[in-house]
Amino acid sequence: MKQKILLPLLKASFSMSDKIKVMITFFLEPELVEKIRSLDPRIEVLYKPDLMGRPRYQSHHVGFQGTPEQEKRWLEMMFHAEVIFGYIGRSHLRDLPELAPRLRWNQFPSTGIGQMVNRGGLTESDIVFTTAGGVHVTPLSEFVLMAMLMFVKDAFRMAAEKERHHWERYCGTELRGKTLAVISLGKTGKEIARLASCFGMRVIGTKRHIEGVDPRSLNVEKLYPWTDLHGILSEADFVVLTIPHTSETEGMMGEEEFATMKKGSFLVNIARGAIYDELAFIRALESRHLAGAAIDVAAKEPLPSESPLWDMPNVIVSPHSASTADSENWKLIDLFCDNLKRYLDGQPLRNVLDKKKLY
Repeated sequence: MKQKILLPLLKASFSMSDKIKVMITFFLEPELVEKIRSLDPRIEVLYKPDLMGRPRYQSHHVGFQGTPEQEKRWLEMMFHAEVIFGYIGRSHLRDLPELAPRLRWNQFPSTGIGQMVNRGGLTESDIVFTTAGGVHVTPLSEFVLMAMLMFVKDAFRMAAEKERHHWERYCGTELRGKTLAVISLGKTGKEIARLASCFGMRVIGTKRHIEGVDPRSLNVEKLYPWTDLHGILSEADFVVLTIPHTSETEGMMGEEEFATMKKGSFLVNIARGAIYDELAFIRALESRHLAGAAIDVAAKEPLPSESPLWDMPNVIVSPHSASTADSENWKLIDLFCDNLKRYLDGQPLRNVLDKKKLY
């Protein structure tokens, strides 16, 4: 059974005369701000949308943008905040404990925050960080299914033929009977496995600890330890990377691992660009050892305009947007409000970042 992370000492430090200051650092729809504000009379919401940039698209979590004088107002809010909902900003990560001395808990609107916290030197701080784990499961899983369907139905050919106004029948293939390897089976990986099974795929996957775990509980036929990549890669027609970026997983997919994959197989990366050696990945595509790929992430983002990945007809490039959906902010508010109730009542929080795993 997975052990819960308990936080018996993390309890709101309010008194009858002093409300808990909750700072929101990104643009939210007014009705969602009001939902937080009306959650509990013990809180006071610090939210100044005039200090934030306007979002370019729905669920764009843009933070502070302003003059030095406006930044003083922003930093004053940080100074008083006990809870922050949103990103801090790279320029303030390292001095966060000094800028926000009352801060006890930071709820992020994204899931892969480990390396950000690590780079900010915050692994030893007393601040508790929670992630948006679970919020992005559906759009990410649908992206993976979309990519696999595009490959087996040869959507690239159809697009090219449409451009030429050319009608010629051809033969595609199907997902049923293909093997999908999910690296690894967290919340998103488990949902990808469930959806792929509905299409008749054989699904296998990795988990950090597999002793005593029933593969069926994770929607897979067979489990591998995540360190046994060669065993699982050689079986798969499709490989999807969902594994978190840590010091252990950085560069885990290199020349040898790509060579181990079946010739003609496909890769989908919705994890982080640092998980694989991008040059080795490109060589595997150029040699046609890999038949195609779909990437939502890159070693350097934005993906440089000179990258050969842009011009490969068998590569789907998504600008780190596979997780973003029009329902995202509503899901985030549900998670944050639930965690805020837990915080006020001294209960364990959901999605606590285990900072010990970042070393």
